Amino acid sequence: MESNRTWMITGVSSGFGYEMTKQLLEKGDKVIGTVRDLVKVADLIEKYPDTFTCKILDVTDVPAIRKLVDSSFEQFGRIDVVVSNAGYGLFGAAEELSDAQVDHIIATNLTGSIQLIRSALPHLRSQGGGRIIQLSTYGGQVAFPGNSMYHVTKFGIEGFCESIAQEVAPFNIGVTLVEPGGARTEFRYGSAQVANLMPEYEGNPAHGFLTMLDASNGLAPGDPVRMATRIIESVDIEQAPLRMVLGSQALSITISTLKKRLADFETQTALAASTDFPAGE
Repeated sequence: MESNRTWMITGVSSGFGYEMTKQLLEKGDKVIGTVRDLVKVADLIEKYPDTFTCKILDVTDVPAIRKLVDSSFEQFGRIDVVVSNAGYGLFGAAEELSDAQVDHIIATNLTGSIQLIRSALPHLRSQGGGRIIQLSTYGGQVAFPGNSMYHVTKFGIEGFCESIAQEVAPFNIGVTLVEPGGARTEFRYGSAQVANLMPEYEGNPAHGFLTMLDASNGLAPGDPVRMATRIIESVDIEQAPLRMVLGSQALSITISTLKKRLADFETQTALAASTDFPAGE
């Protein structure tokens, strides 16, 4: 196992970002973390002054992303792992969402992640390799009502990462999509944003998320500490896993969904062939 790696992680003030950062610092690795509020990581800044570098970053600010990535690689010489973690959830029926909410979640979860990775690629390539970890969700494979724009960002970043994984493999750069299920993090019980709900959707499946966000109905099964540990361990896997599902419930639902999708495709053999030119033409 390689020791003393240097990591860049966005969104380290809570959730997986905070747990990963804490564990990495405890084992002696260096972390360049980004937050929007330094107060939330004051404990780590104080405890690890030599190995934790924390920067203010709004991932919707593309020039700021590029400046931070470039300066960090220049300062540290090598960054082994880039973790695109910053993001949030937005809940509500598509009709209930404002234009500003739609634009902001795309800018944060999708465009911000894309631009972070694009900014890091030249540096990873020139240093001879590295690892990119993109936090997604099993909602990057499975869609639920009331989550349309969140799914847009996660389905989108999964397609991006699956494509670039093939582009950068010759440069010894591995790409991993992490697909956690429900976890007891601030994402679900603190930072989740909810649309201006319309009475027309009361009792509609689109509002099923209200039950999920209410901790009194039972907490999510996923342990963010264990999940963070598995994410960190994945970097030691020589052939980078493209997708890694965390949580037994998430894996079960993902497999069931993909089986149904495949079965539907398999009924379309004749339909698909009917649109081809006849053989020989």
